[in-house]
Amino acid sequence: MQLTAIGVAGLVEVLVLVGHVIVGQCGALGGVAETGLGCNGYDAASTTGLSMVGAFVVEIVLTCVFVLTILGVTADGKTSHFGGLVIGLTLTFVHIMGIPLTGTSVNPARSFGPALAMAVTGNTLALEQVWVFIFAPLAGAALAAAIFRGFKSFYGSEA
Repeated sequence: MQLTAIGVAGLVEVLVLVGHVIVGQCGALGGVAETGLGCNGYDAASTTGLSMVGAFVVEIVLTCVFVLTILGVTADGKTSHFGGLVIGLTLTFVHIMGIPLTGTSVNPARSFGPALAMAVTGNTLALEQVWVFIFAPLAGAALAAAIFRGFKSFYGSEA
């Protein structure tokens, strides 16, 4: 997801971006047990009963916050040396906020693999809902890239 935002921000070639997405989706297939651990959902699949629109908004906002943090902390050598700490704490915050609502995707590969694995075991609900957890993080990453580019153009090379 982070590479997707970097691609949208114009910082990486499209071919690298496409390769990342394909490899990420393939790698995610092995990341779930039959228990459904790692599946995202809305309505009945959400622990809070969050609606589809609510889940879409939550995933956009959380992904935007996370990716904007990554772009911001790694854009300057002055802050990049503690980027891992900032990124890790932000990811923790995103998950603390999002797990009760949607299961927290913020990464399409992290959602697609568990949904596909659940479908193989006969439970197709996660696969039916996975489109939200693919498109909302992409929209959130694109929004983060646009905000980041806006900051860079407003503040010049300092942002």
